[in-house]
Amino acid sequence: MRLCLANLGQTGIRYTRLPDRSFKDGCTAIGTVQLIDIGMPVANLGAMTCKLALPFSAWARDAVQAAAKAWLDSPVVKIESFGTYSCRPVNGLEGGKLSEHGRSNAVDISGFILANGRRITVLDGWNGPDQNVRNFLRAVHGAACRRFAVVLGPDANGYHRNHFHFDMAPSAPYCR
Repeated sequence: MRLCLANLGQTGIRYTRLPDRSFKDGCTAIGTVQLIDIGMPVANLGAMTCKLALPFSAWARDAVQAAAKAWLDSPVVKIESFGTYSCRPVNGLEGGKLSEHGRSNAVDISGFILANGRRITVLDGWNGPDQNVRNFLRAVHGAACRRFAVVLGPDANGYHRNHFHFDMAPSAPYCR
């Protein structure tokens, strides 16, 4: 944890370390931070593990901006998120395996606001009519696959039709 926090601090990211907490049903917020400033606002971010915060910050700062420059002719000024911590099973299915959201180890990204005022959403853009938007979303999805353990998007299943899910589960890498 100390190394992760040191690495996060070296990147210039501002964060607050949060107290470790355990909740009912096996849910936890252990080794978590609250990101304060990663270079652009991200809506709805809550507690996230440091091991998620580090690649997430790099993805947002580097990959998202590079893809926006390549495909959208306008930088991203805000990322929209459905959040991080949520004590629930995978896909919200009753009795299922605990989601990484229940461990503060996942984040769901739903959209992007550009400097020119345009809003790009995963729901409307992934299979939408604008090829540049589709290319941008596929570029940021692909970049996520190189940074996170599990990446799910609209091609994974209907539960992810409107967002990208990123997590750092201790499992074999999976990108869909």
